[in-house]
Amino acid sequence: MPSDVPEGRLRLTVLGGYLGSGKTTWLRHQLHAGTFGPNVHVIVNEAAETPVDDALLGKVTLLAGGCCCCTGRPALITALRGLCDDRSREGGARFDRVVLETSGLADPAAIIAAIQTDPVLVNHILIGETLVAVDALHALAQLASEPLGRRQVGAADQLILTKTDACAPVDLAALRVTLGQLNPGAQISAAVLGETVALPPLPPGTMAAALPPLPEEDARGPILPTQIEVDPSLDWSAFALWLSALLHARGDDLVRVKGVLRTPAGRLLLQTVRKVVQSPEILPETPDPGQDNRIVFIGRGYDPKDLTRSLYHFLGRPLPAALKPS
Repeated sequence: MPSDVPEGRLRLTVLGGYLGSGKTTWLRHQLHAGTFGPNVHVIVNEAAETPVDDALLGKVTLLAGGCCCCTGRPALITALRGLCDDRSREGGARFDRVVLETSGLADPAAIIAAIQTDPVLVNHILIGETLVAVDALHALAQLASEPLGRRQVGAADQLILTKTDACAPVDLAALRVTLGQLNPGAQISAAVLGETVALPPLPPGTMAAALPPLPEEDARGPILPTQIEVDPSLDWSAFALWLSALLHARGDDLVRVKGVLRTPAGRLLLQTVRKVVQSPEILPETPDPGQDNRIVFIGRGYDPKDLTRSLYHFLGRPLPAALKPS
């Protein structure tokens, strides 16, 4: 990924991908490896009000509370204009590349269009590559049911297959052929825990998956973030049992869960993708623990009061006064 920037403009790399596709894991590794060069600024967009991914990346510009392709677009434009102003000012920040990690609900093409039609940014930012992470374990199911997943794939210059080590070879081969049909011009690479790995040769005769036609907008309604606050005194193991039961009962409607819980072992990063609970990760302490014990559920048909009532009922604990029927 070259660092030279024609005409002195700021090069922008867009990193997209569906919920739980491994964008942050990949980006964290690439930043450590210096893939984007020494002078890079990172912007992280979170659809939820409570951010989680910034805890993994360190110092970033955080845009929370809306996807930057739609409701969060004004905040993105303002942030990018501010970076351009700072960079051009004498004594200002010295960087020549911005990496924008989008929300998993964002359409990269809409973001690029917004920047290219902005009268200020079009003169100061050069759109570089659009990278889209693809979860090899869940992508075929997502592409069969989620119009947004197909739009994300179609917007990519490069598709990065993640979790390939856990994917059956026959399924991985079918996914690669399917992606090649959806976006013939995109390069396809692979990464495991953020580190680039080689893809095996495609077996002869591998067929693409048969994807049904989908409407432009999903008739089941939008996928939205829902947040609940967890009492710090709740037992972590009991919470994990409740979450497992919830995923078993309604995992098809619950695309993603993420948050940071305070446990006896420390600050624990909790993440799920569909019905798969990822291995918890201990995070370093932070001077601002205000976001701890807030869990974000991203899916269809979830209400924070219903989730909290379900949790307290499962644990056999009395409801907080605010949740009791009036």
